[in-house]
Amino acid sequence: MSGHSKFSNIKHKKEKNDAAKGKIFTRFGREIAVAVKEGGPDPNNNSKLKDIIAKAKANNMPNDTIDRSIKKAAGDNGGADYVRATYEGYGPKGTAIIVETLTDNKNRTASNVRNAFTKGQGSVGAQGCVSYMFDEKGQIIIDKEETDMDPDELMMLAVEAGAEDFSDEEDSYEILTAPEDFSAVLEAIQAAGLPLVSADVTMIPQTWVELTDEQDLKNINRILDFLNEDDDVQNVYHNWDE
Repeated sequence: MSGHSKFSNIKHKKEKNDAAKGKIFTRFGREIAVAVKEGGPDPNNNSKLKDIIAKAKANNMPNDTIDRSIKKAAGDNGGADYVRATYEGYGPKGTAIIVETLTDNKNRTASNVRNAFTKGQGSVGAQGCVSYMFDEKGQIIIDKEETDMDPDELMMLAVEAGAEDFSDEEDSYEILTAPEDFSAVLEAIQAAGLPLVSADVTMIPQTWVELTDEQDLKNINRILDFLNEDDDVQNVYHNWDE
């Protein structure tokens, strides 16, 4: 079984920007707020909230921060009402980019997303223009250096929990699932005490684009940097092979 692990890129992004941790917590805080408003504050009766809490913990969000987010969302304190909006577009050499947002001001967010693409000589396209090039999958990445479990045992654990694919990479193990099986597989991995690098339902490119021109590399990084700095942006997916 094989996949396309992005462990080194994830590590690089975390080391490059420690503020990314705060951004991740902001992202999950908004996800929690939406889930609580839609289904209530009890994760035992709100499967969507339960899934978000599991992902937040997998990304090292402290329990007290999660609890505060739930209580804030459950209280009638006039908190912002967030709506989802997804944008698709192109970067250098036709690289495909998907931007998922959660915002209380769609006009502001749309303007910011278009501005990010423009600054990197890219363009926003119509809905569906690039999403067909991606597959939605649950993705769990485990740090191989911190794992004592035998790879075959780990693969069997993941497969028996419902995983579709297992990849033994140079520095990590990557587990892919169908979106609906992600929570069950993640619970099994967490119950085994395995060290997670990341865990989320993501968009996996079917093919990858390599960029070698210096200006193209500068432009793709400008687009991604501007998007990742925007608090309204929840997730950015692309098929640039970094």
